[in-house]
Amino acid sequence: MNYDGVLVIGDKDYGFVLDYGVKLLLTIVILLVGFWIIKKIVNAVKSVMTKRSVDPTLIPFLVSLISVTLKVLLLISVISYFGIPMTSFIALIGAAGLAIGMALSGTLQNFAGGVILLILKPFKVGDFIEAQGFMGVVNEIQIFNTILTTTDNKRVIIPNGGLSTGALVNYSAENTRRVDLVFGIGYGDDIDKAKAVINDVIGKCEKILKEPETFIGVVELADSSVNLVTRVWTNTPDYWDVFFYMQETVKKEFDKQGISIPFPQHDVHMIKE
Repeated sequence: MNYDGVLVIGDKDYGFVLDYGVKLLLTIVILLVGFWIIKKIVNAVKSVMTKRSVDPTLIPFLVSLISVTLKVLLLISVISYFGIPMTSFIALIGAAGLAIGMALSGTLQNFAGGVILLILKPFKVGDFIEAQGFMGVVNEIQIFNTILTTTDNKRVIIPNGGLSTGALVNYSAENTRRVDLVFGIGYGDDIDKAKAVINDVIGKCEKILKEPETFIGVVELADSSVNLVTRVWTNTPDYWDVFFYMQETVKKEFDKQGISIPFPQHDVHMIKE
């Protein structure tokens, strides 16, 4: 109230100031305590993720996401407590979130795919994988994309959305791999002799494992050849060394032993009328 230029606070005004003053004080206390609790929760979550060997790339993002989410919820709760209606404000945030989500649907899909890849870890940096029509070594796993280097040194960037939902082959996941080869010999050649030659070649390669046992057998009686399938096991990093060694050395040994490797051919007979 105002009398002759002098401000006089009545009982109602005093009650109003006191009421909102107490609310303001409680709001500040709630905010301070809330931020302290949030900090403790975030630190605890970070500690748990570190102990469980969550990918270092993912930890800062998840920690920030949890922190921001909890702080937003705290602020909404405090504003509601202070008496400010939040219904329209929350509806506006929801509508804006929906619009942004639709506009960035592809980006958000890749983002979600990156989170899934970093959590589930179907492959890691350094693995040799095949996915989305590409094959190569994983150089980086980013939050939106995964970067491969192909065998001919091309850089391939694959969006994580399709990578997390599509079929994927990880050639580096297991310690050992089986090398499957097929050698064709002529119908007039000795099968047992050819098997012995292949076995001798296998025995000279230190990178071929003794266990699991090697297998050699006739897999097909083809049009021009008798095909012998050969299956040997090796450590995953030695796969291509063993593959190329077997292809070259078996051919050379077959030549020395007089075993032919047929190739498709046609006989043409000329008939004179």
